Amino acid sequence: MKKFFFDCGTRDAQASLGLLALRTMVGLMMIIGHGIPKIQEYTQRKDTFYVPDFFPFYFMTPPFSLAVCIVAEVVAAAFIVVGFATRPAAFVLGFAMIVAAFGFLGTAPWFVKPPIMDAKELSLMYLIPMIAIILAGAGSYSLDSMLYRDTKRRRW
Repeated sequence: MKKFFFDCGTRDAQASLGLLALRTMVGLMMIIGHGIPKIQEYTQRKDTFYVPDFFPFYFMTPPFSLAVCIVAEVVAAAFIVVGFATRPAAFVLGFAMIVAAFGFLGTAPWFVKPPIMDAKELSLMYLIPMIAIILAGAGSYSLDSMLYRDTKRRRW
């Protein structure tokens, strides 16, 4: 179980530096641009926030759905930035982006074309780095690499 949560993936220095830049930039953009504004607007948005209409999520109330979204966009994004339990955190944030793209923005167009500004494009643009992080891991510049020291040399 420890390997599943904390394996950092590659230990190559250049690849790890690229993953660090990706994790930091995408995570901070999510926290600053989406998570913190949802926290600040919680009282205004809590009664009208989107609730997914598939099992088991349709049992949630709008305030609880907003709280889960905030956890994904702030806590999971912060875990991604520091590289702690990075793959599960990227999965949580990626799942939130899938719900945003195909649930909340289900009828919206795929791409932003003025004057239509609500589109799936932004959610999918956040989903793509999450898929890359899930597949590649956090890299050696992360808390995951400090917590899980793999002593065997990888052959791939």
